[in-house]
Amino acid sequence: MTPSPLSSLAQRSLKTVWHPCTQMQHHDQGVPLLAIKRAQGAWLYDTDGHRYLDAISSWWVNLFGHSHPHLVKAITDQAQQLDHIMLCGLTHEPVVQLSEQLTALSNHHLGHAFYASDGASAVEIALKLSLHYWRNQGQEHKHRFVSIEQAYHGETLGALAVTDVPLFRENYGSQLSKQYTAASPDLRQAASAEEQTQITEKALQSLEQILDSHQDIAAVILEPLVQCAAGMKMHSPDYLRGVRALCDHYQVHLILDEIAVGCGRTGTFFACEQAGIWPDLLCLSKGITGGALPLSVVLSTSALYHGFYDPDLRRGFLHSHSYTGNPLACRAALASLQLFQQYPVYELQRKLGQQIDEGLQALALRSPKMQHLRRTGVIWAFDLDIGQPRYDHLSFARRFYRSALQYGLMLRPIGNTVYLMPGYLWTEAEAQHLLDGLGHLLKEYA
Repeated sequence: MTPSPLSSLAQRSLKTVWHPCTQMQHHDQGVPLLAIKRAQGAWLYDTDGHRYLDAISSWWVNLFGHSHPHLVKAITDQAQQLDHIMLCGLTHEPVVQLSEQLTALSNHHLGHAFYASDGASAVEIALKLSLHYWRNQGQEHKHRFVSIEQAYHGETLGALAVTDVPLFRENYGSQLSKQYTAASPDLRQAASAEEQTQITEKALQSLEQILDSHQDIAAVILEPLVQCAAGMKMHSPDYLRGVRALCDHYQVHLILDEIAVGCGRTGTFFACEQAGIWPDLLCLSKGITGGALPLSVVLSTSALYHGFYDPDLRRGFLHSHSYTGNPLACRAALASLQLFQQYPVYELQRKLGQQIDEGLQALALRSPKMQHLRRTGVIWAFDLDIGQPRYDHLSFARRFYRSALQYGLMLRPIGNTVYLMPGYLWTEAEAQHLLDGLGHLLKEYA
C-alpha cells in the first residue's frame, strides 16, 4: 500500500497548522502528512480509506485502543453534568475520586495529587515543588537538579534544563539553568549479565560522585526502567534501588518521571514498583486518560506536602493554570482505571508479549543489521545498523516512517532505534500484522 499524495485536508493543514517536533519543509520533500478521519481500536483510518496499525500508541498515550466505548461514554456523561470549573477554592467528584484511587495504587506512599495538562508541565511542577520545599525548610542553597545522560523530560524551559538531548535544547542554552548530568545505566553497553551489573554500579558511582561533590542539589530526576526519547535505553531495577538509597543518604528528593512508562506500560501500574521503591515525587501523564484527553498529575509524599502547610501564603505552592483538574479529563482517567479492572490487563500483556517476542527473535536471526533487541513490559526496541554517521539517523527515521506506511504500519523511529508500544488489547492478528510488516521493512533496509 502506497500512501496517496497529500490529501486536500493535509494541504490545508500545511498552510495553517504548525506541527510539533517537525521541520515543516520536510513535508514538501516527500515526508507524508496523513489526514486521519477516524480511529478505532488499534487502527487509524485516513481520508482515502487506508488504515494503519498504530504501533506506537500515538506517542505512547493510547492504552486500550482508540475510541474505546467505555471512555467515550464516561466523557459524554461527564460533559452533560460538569464540563469545567476552576480548582482554586472549588472541587468536584472526579478529581477527588481520581486522587484517592491513585493514592491507593501507590499503597498510600504518595498521598497528594497536583494536576496539570501535559507531561512537561508535570515535570516543571515537580522541579518547583522540590526547590520550594527546600526553601521552606531554610535550605535555599538546594536549588539544582541531577538528571542522567540523554535524559528527556519535556520542552518547557525548566524541563529542558534537565533534558540532555542536544536536538531539543541547543537553541535555548542561554535560557537554561545549570544542572548536573550523571552517567546513563543503559544496559546496551553490556555484553553479558556480569557486565550489566558493572554498568549499573558504574552509573551509581557517577551519581554518587556528583551528590558527594555538590551541596546545592535539590533532587535527582529520571525515567524508571526506560529512557524513552533517548532511544528506549533500558536499565535494571537495581539501579532504581541504588538511586533511592543515594537520595536518602544525601537528603535529596527523588523525582520519577513515569509519564511514558507509567500506567501499566512496564508490566506494573507504576514502573518503580518493580524495584520495590517509591519516590518523593512521581509524574504521570500520557496514558492516564487512555489517550482520550490531556491530563497530568504529580503525586507527592505527605512529608513533602506538609512542607508547604503553613499560615503564610508565600510558603504555599502557588503554581496554577486554568484547566487544573479538569472534570472531563479526570473522568476519562477514572474510566481508564476502570478498564484495568474490567480486563485482565497484565495477562493480556503476557500473551501479547510472548507472540511479539517470538516474532522479533525470529526476525533478528534473519536480519543481522537488527541489533540490541530489548524489552521492558510492553515496550520493545531494536537498533538498526544503517551504516551511516549518527547525524544521518534523523533522515533514516523519516524514510523508515514513510516505508512503514506502505505496509499499513504507523512507526516513528528515534534515530536508528525502532520501537514498538502496542495497545494492551491488541489481537493476535494485529500483532501478526506488525510482525509481517517489520519483516518486509527489514528486508528493504538490509
